[in-house]
Amino acid sequence: MKIPGIKNFRGLFSHDIGIDLGTANTLVYLGGRGIVINEPSVVAINQKTGQIVAIGTEARAMIGRTPSHIRAIKPLVDGVISDFEITEEMISYLLGKATSGSNKIFSPRVVVGVPSGITDVEIRAVRDATRNAGAREVHIIEEPMAAAIGMRLPVHDPVGNMVIDIGGGTCDIAIISLGGTVRSKNLRIAGDKFNSDIVAHVRNQFKILLGEKTAEMIKISIGSVLPTHAPLEMSVKGRDLVSGLPKEIILTDTDIRDALSQSIETLIESVREVLESTPPEILSDIMNRGVYLSGGGALIKGLAELIESEINIPIHVVADPLTAVARGTGIILEDLDSFRDILIENEDELPPKK
Repeated sequence: MKIPGIKNFRGLFSHDIGIDLGTANTLVYLGGRGIVINEPSVVAINQKTGQIVAIGTEARAMIGRTPSHIRAIKPLVDGVISDFEITEEMISYLLGKATSGSNKIFSPRVVVGVPSGITDVEIRAVRDATRNAGAREVHIIEEPMAAAIGMRLPVHDPVGNMVIDIGGGTCDIAIISLGGTVRSKNLRIAGDKFNSDIVAHVRNQFKILLGEKTAEMIKISIGSVLPTHAPLEMSVKGRDLVSGLPKEIILTDTDIRDALSQSIETLIESVREVLESTPPEILSDIMNRGVYLSGGGALIKGLAELIESEINIPIHVVADPLTAVARGTGIILEDLDSFRDILIENEDELPPKK
């Protein structure tokens, strides 16, 4: 029996929560309030006691600066859980922080975004970790679909939508139509790979060892995949691998372009492969509507222009690309029934096989 107004009644007693569970950052969308948390997916743990020392921004500040008995670790690698217990602790902390100060009777319903193409085992790990962290219901959605919904693309219509979501651990390339994925590809080429490319290039070319945080700062400040009108440069400090002493060098956007060239070439080739296998009618839609670029990687200077020149299709960088997936989970929460067919099926809810 359906009780009139039960949806609003339930909303008075619980918060629905959307989570973009990312390799680099985790964003939390709170029903009725929007995105309330955007913190690094990092946990600092005391190895002597097994206790959590810090989570999120505070833990990230510890990377490379901790004593031997404290480790600042990323519990998600390439978009999937590598340490179940630590991920559970992190999700529990984020859920508690998002709902702090509210007197809610029911545990929240949670929608979690995950990379496309992850295995059933990895999906179950995300579901179990979220449920153990205190969720009443857990719904899983692939990140490119969530990003498309967050961009307000017509994912239910018989029209082709192409999304490239470049996160911290993975890049998802997906073509969506009629509430489903027509073609997709998942790459381990994203923000973290770009950082390691910069570290490797500086080590090989300048014999200087950089830290991961420094590499990310370089990528954000002077990273460009196309020549800029005015040269960009940055002073960088690292350890000289020859003398073992500190050394300062000047890096330019040309150096970073060289460092990223192979990864960017692989990414563009993967975009071509997805397009080549796309049905002609949908390909026609994409040529008319363009390709939508989201995720932190969308902010790399010149990337949209480079991809557009290589595939001859307009590229649109969405507004606030870092939050597209989280916004998508929020839209799903507002009308879960309309998006239920798009969600990854929960094995526990499937009818028994005959």
